[in-house]
Amino acid sequence: MKLIIAEKPDQGSTLASIFKHKKQNGFIEIFPNEIFKNGAYVTWAIGHICQLVSPEKYQPGWKKWSLESLPMIPEHFEYEVTRDKAKQFAVIKKLISDQAVNEIIHAGDAGREGELIIRNILRLTRCKKPMKRLWISSLTANAIREGFTKLLDENDTRSLYFEAYTRACADWVVGMNASRLYSLLLQKQGFSDVFSVGRVQTPTLALIVKRELEIENFKPEPFWEVIAHFLINGKRYSGKWQNDGETRVKTKDLAEKVAAFCKGKPAEVAEVVSERKEFYPPLLYNLSALQAEANKRYKFSPKKTLDVLQKLYQKGNLSYPRSDSRYVTKEEANIFPEILGKLSHIKTYQSFFPLPNPSLIDNKRYVNEKKVTDHYAIIPTEQIPNIERLDADERKIYDLVVTSLIAAHYNKAIAEYTTVTTLVDGRASFQSKGKVQIEEGWKKVLQPPKEHEDEPSLPFLEKGEQGKTEKINVKESQTQPPKRYTEGQLITLMKTAGKHIEDKELEKVLTRTEGLGTEATRAGIITMLKDRLYIQVTKNLVYATAKAKILIEAIGQQILASPEMTAKWEQKLKEISEGSASPKHFMEQTNKMVVHLINTSVDQSTNWSFSDEMRDNFSPGKKKTKTVTKLGSCKKCDGSVIDKGSFYGCSNFRKNQCDFTISKKILGKNITQKNIKLLLSEGKTDLIEGFTKNEKTFNARLYLDDQDKKVKFLFDKVPQR
Repeated sequence: MKLIIAEKPDQGSTLASIFKHKKQNGFIEIFPNEIFKNGAYVTWAIGHICQLVSPEKYQPGWKKWSLESLPMIPEHFEYEVTRDKAKQFAVIKKLISDQAVNEIIHAGDAGREGELIIRNILRLTRCKKPMKRLWISSLTANAIREGFTKLLDENDTRSLYFEAYTRACADWVVGMNASRLYSLLLQKQGFSDVFSVGRVQTPTLALIVKRELEIENFKPEPFWEVIAHFLINGKRYSGKWQNDGETRVKTKDLAEKVAAFCKGKPAEVAEVVSERKEFYPPLLYNLSALQAEANKRYKFSPKKTLDVLQKLYQKGNLSYPRSDSRYVTKEEANIFPEILGKLSHIKTYQSFFPLPNPSLIDNKRYVNEKKVTDHYAIIPTEQIPNIERLDADERKIYDLVVTSLIAAHYNKAIAEYTTVTTLVDGRASFQSKGKVQIEEGWKKVLQPPKEHEDEPSLPFLEKGEQGKTEKINVKESQTQPPKRYTEGQLITLMKTAGKHIEDKELEKVLTRTEGLGTEATRAGIITMLKDRLYIQVTKNLVYATAKAKILIEAIGQQILASPEMTAKWEQKLKEISEGSASPKHFMEQTNKMVVHLINTSVDQSTNWSFSDEMRDNFSPGKKKTKTVTKLGSCKKCDGSVIDKGSFYGCSNFRKNQCDFTISKKILGKNITQKNIKLLLSEGKTDLIEGFTKNEKTFNARLYLDDQDKKVKFLFDKVPQR
């Protein structure tokens, strides 16, 4: 009899569902059938049912956090059963020990983590029974049946387990040592909190903090544009004055002189340049691309997208979600006509059929076996759901995957971009740009989100046509700071972190592997950064907290905060999975790096310096003993104003529902505790620079209006001369 061990309960149920079966407590009994002549048992883990043990399990002295106990490097790593999952582990262990069971079928997710989860269970139960590997990319009945008839040998995926195990042990060494190191050193600087540090989370955080500092240190500069409105042979359009291809004017005086010169002057079309551009349909989705798209369209967090995908995968409607490939093999391309045939009967998609190209089998843009890794792109399966029965989130994600496949069968989109140069009075040159869609192609199926600054349409113009300058105006603007990342852009940033490496060879490595993290772990890293109060996400925009800035400032130029280290790690880990590198040698190198990190960080910490703003904005996370800093008296009752995390508010809210609050961020500026104290004690803050409204920046103090108890702006009067 065979024992099938799945990664999650739902997957276990799905694997058993195609056979006659009976549900038991913690497992399912499959009755004898054509595949399992003697029947089988199906049981399951509950995700990571085992975990690496805590430091004190290796040495009691490691329980206390102290610099003297670092580095903590176990001689041998040990796993233990997670306490809340012990009951299910006992079920698995009993089934493994059953004398009727003569073979184990490893049915974890077909990837690194799935490999680790099930093999760890087998190690902890000291299982010596032979093992086979189920490796499938979807949970449809056909895929399950075929997978069970084509099981892999145990050694086919063993090196993938070595990679996952080595990765977990190395992450433990870095995380446990570096987190204690920086938490203890920063405590000496007055920052009483736990500073979590990790091989992937820290370089990701460093990139976010870098953008935060670029925004904070940005100094807006004014510029002007001269815009002319032309009437040429009854046709109206507008253009910007240009000088050597630059449309921005650095001084108001020059802009007004140009405008005065052009007012009412004759105009002539000097040049018309048109260029046709072709746009191929997008590639099929891998997880990162789908997370980025769902965030852009629906503001879904990466974790939410992955969770919804997982549900659709477990229902058998979509293929394996954690894929890093955007291609399929000919085998998958052969079943597309069947899938699309079923989709063509769904009302939502009927208007897209018949397809311009009925098959992709010879289209190397999508069908490329060399670019398919462990899994092919995320695609709909032949098991089409009843769309009405999907919840709203499932419908959105399913629709993205379906339309990407339909669009791949469409022709390219073609647009014509036109640039018109108009001369005023034979001297002043104005530039106008326009776009005309020639062929809609795949955009009929996949309407992109509204393109930024979409080109306006232009009338048909020919060189030599003449007319006049009807109107001219000067527009004042300011240069804008870099934009904040969205959560979806964070996924792309992690995937393409190689762009931030100056060493070209290492850049290639990081591009060739998977960037920072893996398809399976990126959403979890972003969630971790939120949970550990390093980032805040407001209206889908990512803000680095003072805690994040303090940590990255402390780490400084250490390799730990750079994508370079990740590139080197990923290269070696990939070699381990290919069987060409030694896990032991990798761990030796990791241990040396951690020892070096501890020694240099302790030495450098005496020179650390943190700005007053960082210190004022820092608010400790979860403390064992909660202490509250009173910033001043409440203006509505007898309570005190305290820092409540995302805003300042009255301490009496629970007692009398006092609703006196002050925002922590006003028009893009963080309001420090120091300024709140001044506001409450003296009625106004210091002058705060850099408020931003309607793309304009201004400086002001904040004051409290005595009547409505609200914060308002106070502008300093300019002294008269």
